[in-house]
Amino acid sequence: MRSTRVSTRLRPRVTSPASAAPVETEYRPRQPVDVGRAVAAQRHGRNDPTYAATGSLGAGGVVWRVSRTPDGVATLALRRTADGTVRAAAWGPGADWALDQLPALCGASDDPDGFDASRHPSVAEWHRRHPDLRIGRTDLVFDALVSAIMEQKVTGMQAFSAWRSIVTWYGERAPGPTPHPLFAPPDVEGWRHVPSWAWHRAGLEPPQSRTIVEAARRGATIARAATEAPDGEARDRVFISLRGVGVWTSAETRIRAFGDPDAVSIGDYHLAHQVGYALTGHRTDDDGMLELLEPFAGHRQRVIRLISAGSALEPRRGPRLHPEDHRDR
Repeated sequence: MRSTRVSTRLRPRVTSPASAAPVETEYRPRQPVDVGRAVAAQRHGRNDPTYAATGSLGAGGVVWRVSRTPDGVATLALRRTADGTVRAAAWGPGADWALDQLPALCGASDDPDGFDASRHPSVAEWHRRHPDLRIGRTDLVFDALVSAIMEQKVTGMQAFSAWRSIVTWYGERAPGPTPHPLFAPPDVEGWRHVPSWAWHRAGLEPPQSRTIVEAARRGATIARAATEAPDGEARDRVFISLRGVGVWTSAETRIRAFGDPDAVSIGDYHLAHQVGYALTGHRTDDDGMLELLEPFAGHRQRVIRLISAGSALEPRRGPRLHPEDHRDR
């Protein structure tokens, strides 16, 4: 796949001299982009303490996102106007970094060049309905890695609950006029020193908590190596070098941190079933999924996103799994 740099127009920021005032900017994508979908893909469950939405971005609503940037905590508020302009305001020591990264978060770095949706009629139809679908990226490698580790081999309900608990207990209160209290994740040392009892109370299993602590010991090195790696395979080698990190976690980290359009989360409990159902009408396994996605090599994650956007998901056939809670034992 040919790699090109996607140009963007980021208008000059306006900064108020008041310390509590936000830093503001406007971002105008050169092509239509579904900003709301790109940003929402970074959300960790309905009650994510780093994310809030007051209405829809396309209908006058505001999306709030809190992150721990290399320069410190930043709260980012996004509003999309009728002409596609994204108006952004940011608070905190990481405000400038967050606004610099805004186009990438909205999907400006995602290059669909070479994507041939016509290889499957359903994919072609979903692409026709959602030509503005782009895959955003955070460029925050360690936070992406931690959230993916939390989601290993557990239900989304368990993982999101654990994320919410640890970030609220050990993170940092978000600056700015957020609609309700939001929090930035802990820094690398903060993750490393979360006490063992807190992981247990948050509902996270020991294999995940041990892996997070181990990753924190090498956090800066891992983030730098992954950022400098030339492609997805090289990044896989970086992440999988960590004990307790496998191909699923590596792929999820690549998607969240780098917006990798080709990453496939092999080993996911639902994904192969969903891809098989969407493309053939029947469930399949990981090998079958990879075979179905092979014609779209270079853009396999894009096809997965289109399946989700097209609501081509398999209907639920039974009650949701409710794992036994051992936290009070």
